[in-house]
This record gives sequence, structure tokens and C-alpha cells, in this order.
Amino acid sequence: MSLDRRSILKWSTAAVAAPLVARSAWAQGGDTIVIGGSVPLSGRAAETGLNVNNGYLVAQKFFNEELGGVEIAGKRYKIDVRLFDDASDPARASTLIQRHIDQGVDFFLGSFGSNIVLPTAAIVERARKPMMQTGGASDQIYTQGYKNIFCMFPRASRQLYNTIEYFKVLNPAPKSIMVAMANDAFSKTLAEGMIAYGRGKGLPINDVLTLPENITDASNLVNQVRSKRPDVLLATTHDQNSLLIARQLISSNVDVPLLFLTLGPQLHSFREALGNLGNGLYFQQFWDERAPYKDAFFGSAQNFATYYKKHFTRPMAYHTASGAACIVAYAHAMKAANSLDPVKVRDALVALDVESLYGRIKFTAEGDGDPILLGSTVGQVLGGTPEVVFPDAGKTATAVYPAPTWASKRR
Repeated sequence: MSLDRRSILKWSTAAVAAPLVARSAWAQGGDTIVIGGSVPLSGRAAETGLNVNNGYLVAQKFFNEELGGVEIAGKRYKIDVRLFDDASDPARASTLIQRHIDQGVDFFLGSFGSNIVLPTAAIVERARKPMMQTGGASDQIYTQGYKNIFCMFPRASRQLYNTIEYFKVLNPAPKSIMVAMANDAFSKTLAEGMIAYGRGKGLPINDVLTLPENITDASNLVNQVRSKRPDVLLATTHDQNSLLIARQLISSNVDVPLLFLTLGPQLHSFREALGNLGNGLYFQQFWDERAPYKDAFFGSAQNFATYYKKHFTRPMAYHTASGAACIVAYAHAMKAANSLDPVKVRDALVALDVESLYGRIKFTAEGDGDPILLGSTVGQVLGGTPEVVFPDAGKTATAVYPAPTWASKRR
């Protein structure tokens, strides 16, 4: 079975339109583990939301069809992932998650975007139900004292440590670094953490700009780059904002020796939109299918990638792998707890320390991913392919720096 955007949206819309069912129908029972949640299959966050969604679904498919489910306390259970389309709307997501709580769902998967995860995490926390998620890394989520929220990424302020280390070894060394942050919880915290850590390491971060949460015109940023000519422009922006920034720099023929866009170049659709002009762009990368990770269920990262490509038509992104890893984490925790009691499963997630298709899964005391084990690497688009260029232990290609000019890439 191949699942594309149209079939996923059709399925999800039907689920949202379905009437409320009795509490017992959605609660754990029989031979099925129900995992609820919402993802943005439409709206502004849909491009990455679809990747997260496919990660959840491919893991469900693999466990049920290849393994016959997951064995817990001597009994084998099928996994039933029930996700609503929250349309990139925090209020809608909150309503849908509360509906799941009312229907007796004990386990949850998170949406994409800290602005959506923040309110839904609060609802799940009040109900004392665990949530595994791969879309909310704002520090605000991990400073509330929550005990039931777990993320495959480190909190935002810790995500760009490897990027800073890479900037330190650039040759020639950058004399000026400009940081532009979108005005949303995740992007701001990501930038602020990077600025504090980078300045502490002696990097020349001279200019900091705040952009609207949803950028419609990047002219001011382009003019600042043209005027100040930084050696590095790092923008903490989501995919649509990143694409707009890149396009306006290109159309204005304003070059930057190193253009780093935190989210965007990882995505096939982004690279397809820019074509050859996307080569040389940097980004944060959390996973690569060529990594030598072993997994108790899939076998390896490569096996996971092969299985995904066989059954899904949408190109993979690291959010696909991290979404699948959320299901893997649940399976390990349920087996370790020897129970489907949500409190016992939550306790097992706290103690989890296992190798997986996504790397070694281990959480901090606050629930975000361990910043060393689950931190990002530095990626660059080379020959139309996202490659890991730093650190050396995980690199798949040698970086090109300074990047080619826009004019040279048009030839």
C-alpha cells in the first residue's frame, strides 16, 4: 500500500467528521493499543506535519503487519494510531486532544510546531497521560514541571551546539555572523540559545534581527544582508519562511558565503522548488538513513528507510524517522513496564535508554531529548542531496564553503 497526501487527507477528514463514540470504544481494550493525537495535515505546518504523520503511520504498519503487533506481558497487541488533522491550528488541536481524553485514550502522539504542542501538552499533562512527540522543542514546554511529555529533540536552546562548533572551525573564519529569528516560541528560543552559546565561544555574532512569525516579505532582511555583508546568515525559521528568504535573496542577487536555514533545505519539496540554486544551503539535520543505527524492531536505520520507501510515496525527512521512533519508544517502554498502565509506561519512558533506528533514545529529567545523543548535526545540500558535513564522525560528504554565488549556480 502506498500512502500519499491525498489519501492521508481523505482518511483524516473522515476521522475528524466522525461523531463522538462511546468512551470504551477508544480506550485500551482487547488486543489493541490505541494511541491518539493530532497532526497538521493541512494549513501552514502541513509540509512537515505530513512527514511526522507518515513516520507515525509507517511504524504502526510495520509493527502490525510485519511483527504481528508488540508483545507485552506475554500477550501480543496491535497498534491503532488515531490521528486528527488539526489544520495547523492550536485551538483546534486542543479541542481534538481533549476529545481523545474524554474518550479514554491513554497514550498520545504530538503534533508539529511548538505553538500547537504547548497547549496540547498542558491538556495531556493534566490528565496524567504520556505524550511522545517530535514537533515541539520550545524551552517553554520543558520548564513547566511536566512529567508526561517526551520529545525526540533536545529543547530549542540546546539544538545548535554542533552548529556553533562548526562555525568555529570554518576556514576562513567568519568575521561577522548575522542571526534572524522568526517571532514564534521555538524559533526565538532556538536563536537565543545559539546566540548565548556562540558568543560564549567567542563567535562574532554582530547583528540580530526579529522577523514576523509568518513572513510575507523578507525585504528588510535582504537589505540588511546587502548593507552589512555578513559571512554567515543563520535564520531560525520554518520551511515556508525559509523558502521565502532564500527566494528573495536569490531574486535580489544578494550572496552570503554561508546561508544556514534551520528548517527547509532538508525537505524534498524545498529543494525541488529551488533546483540547483538550493545547492550549498546549510541546515540542521537530526538523522540520515545511512547512519549505522541498530533497532530492535526494524533492524537498522537502513532497513527502516527501505521499508518506508516500499510503502510510502512521499520522500522521507528526518521528521519521518523521528515520528517512527516515537512508536518505537512506546513499544520499548510498554515492554519494560510489562503493562499498559499509562503511569507505569510513563515511568519506563523516563528510564528509557535504547538504541533505535533514530539513534540512542534517552530523555532529560524534563522530557526533552538528550542534547548529545539526540542533538542535531550540520547538513548541507550538495548535488541536490542533503548531506551531513559536521561533525566528522557522522559526515557523509565534505562541506563546500564559501558557498557558490547565485550567479554561478544559474549557469
